Amino acid sequence: MTSLPSLPTPKKLGLVIDLDVCVGCHACVISCKEWNTGGYGSALSDQDPYGPDVSGTFLNRIHSFEVVPEDGKVIGEAGDARIVHLPKSCLHCEDAPCVTVCPTGASYKRSADGIVLVDESKCIGCGLCAWACPYGAREMDLAAGVMKKCTLCVDRIYNETLAEIDRVPSCVRTCPANARHFGDFADPESNVSIMVAERGGMDLMPEQGTRPVNKYLPPRPRTALADSAPRTAVDAGGTTGFFAWLDGVLERM
Repeated sequence: MTSLPSLPTPKKLGLVIDLDVCVGCHACVISCKEWNTGGYGSALSDQDPYGPDVSGTFLNRIHSFEVVPEDGKVIGEAGDARIVHLPKSCLHCEDAPCVTVCPTGASYKRSADGIVLVDESKCIGCGLCAWACPYGAREMDLAAGVMKKCTLCVDRIYNETLAEIDRVPSCVRTCPANARHFGDFADPESNVSIMVAERGGMDLMPEQGTRPVNKYLPPRPRTALADSAPRTAVDAGGTTGFFAWLDGVLERM
């Protein structure tokens, strides 16, 4: 079996995902597929892409849920239920069970930056790592016969031929809502560490004991419908209708 690094890694590179901002547009999913199909490792295959039974390999997927708070508080006519989009990829756990279960050493955690990768030349496609991962973050590529997972775009973040602004994972660079952020969690002054501290960043399924590096920022409380509605149909200047509503909105900005 493969061993994890014996000492804490000097860097802990990972992602912060803001669940309050993510709109579930899947731009990160498509960008990830495109970059990794032509980048590190073999291409991400698709099976019957134009047929009735489409399947394929993705390193990043988005799951959408309708969420109701535990206290059942009702705000306005629609209540406090909301749609939360949960992007999910490898979390590059500090205690990664996918690494320690690998019989060939194909799955490993880098000692320099903590990124978990798969050496496809050693992978025998046994699937043990996928069974061990509690997040379902690994996928078997049926064409290549090896396991695939998020690489944090390791072939991109250290690529000095790219502009500095592009040396981030493809999903981060693509996100139109700025819901994804990349940085070093070992540095308390990094952008991701500060966001986690200020917003109460959470681990996904902490009860599993894997100590995931990636963090999620929880959705912010919603504004009550009565507080966001126009205060009056007539403003102090006597304006009515749409322009009165617009004046009210601008006053609150």
